[in-house]
Amino acid sequence: MGSASASRLAWIDWMRGLACVLMFQTHCYDSWLGGDARKGAFLMWSQLGGTLPAPLFLFLAGISFAFVTDKLVRKSLSAAEVTRAMARRGAEIIAFGLLLRLQEYLIAWGWAPWSDLFRVDILNMIGLSMMLMALACGAALRFSSPQRRRETLVAAAIMAAAAISLLTPLLWTTWRPAWLPWPLESYINGVHNLGRPQSWLFPMFPWMAFAFAGLAAGFLFFSDWARAHTTETLTLSGLAGATMILAARWLDHLPTRLYAVYDYWHTSPNFLLTRVGILLVIVFLSFAWCRWGLGTWGFSPLIQLGQTSLLVYWVHIEFVYGRFSLLPKRAVGIRAASLGLLAIILFMLALSLARTRIDWKALTASLRARFAPQAKPAE
Repeated sequence: MGSASASRLAWIDWMRGLACVLMFQTHCYDSWLGGDARKGAFLMWSQLGGTLPAPLFLFLAGISFAFVTDKLVRKSLSAAEVTRAMARRGAEIIAFGLLLRLQEYLIAWGWAPWSDLFRVDILNMIGLSMMLMALACGAALRFSSPQRRRETLVAAAIMAAAAISLLTPLLWTTWRPAWLPWPLESYINGVHNLGRPQSWLFPMFPWMAFAFAGLAAGFLFFSDWARAHTTETLTLSGLAGATMILAARWLDHLPTRLYAVYDYWHTSPNFLLTRVGILLVIVFLSFAWCRWGLGTWGFSPLIQLGQTSLLVYWVHIEFVYGRFSLLPKRAVGIRAASLGLLAIILFMLALSLARTRIDWKALTASLRARFAPQAKPAE
């Protein structure tokens, strides 16, 4: 959705960069560690950090979506115009996700199963979330008065996040739509072609709830009062996040159970509430680091990575999991994998800098002018 253009929004890019680094370490250690290194606590803790990148990316997609939608509304665009513009961007992200799956399948030709073409990955879910958020925002704008527009948008986003969260345990178990072809059912519960929902995929339920939670937070962050009181707003965000974590813990320990099958770590609404609370705390900490810490002193690698998160996500996959992996898969120790992780981070940072610091249009025009055939002078 673009990078933060003002210093007061640098924390958004910083958070996105943090998600990138956490993603790199999760993928590198998962792909490269082998032997005894896969049996110790180190791998477990590295993968625990991997529970944050996907919620962060989706949550930040919701915040960025709210930022752009708010700008369009302030320009007096109609509800239909806002819906079309934002749904188009979501469709582009879905297309990128499908293209990535095709690229990975072609590069891995000969050993990748054909079913990988239909795997529901994070880009697919970000794009689909954006399209559904566009529809939700369009409906809220159409049926609300100008004076109540923001409140309606926030309420619609919260209700959507809550509905997705509450339906997830049912759609994974007792209400599972097994009558659908598995490529379609996989978008609902991540079943893929494996007979039951898979926790390592990114289906609509529960992952889309993080995008709608970010959408609600974004509309609050970019209200007139919040723009004038940024510090107070994001401090309240941290307090609200801590409250949600405590509330989720209290709810989880109640004797009453709403679902026949209860899986706290994968489908529970209480766990989702905990993770949204953690995200809101991270929002405050990121803002504090960029406002009063070292986050924006000079050059920030995390902000730089955050500005090109789609590019570095796309490229690093092939050098970690793909045919061109920097290290042999599941065959090295912690030291070698850590050096490989450092190489990935530096390579992705260099790629990000090349993307943002080089004027590629001017460079292309200059090369064309230099090597274009010269016209012969008239005799």
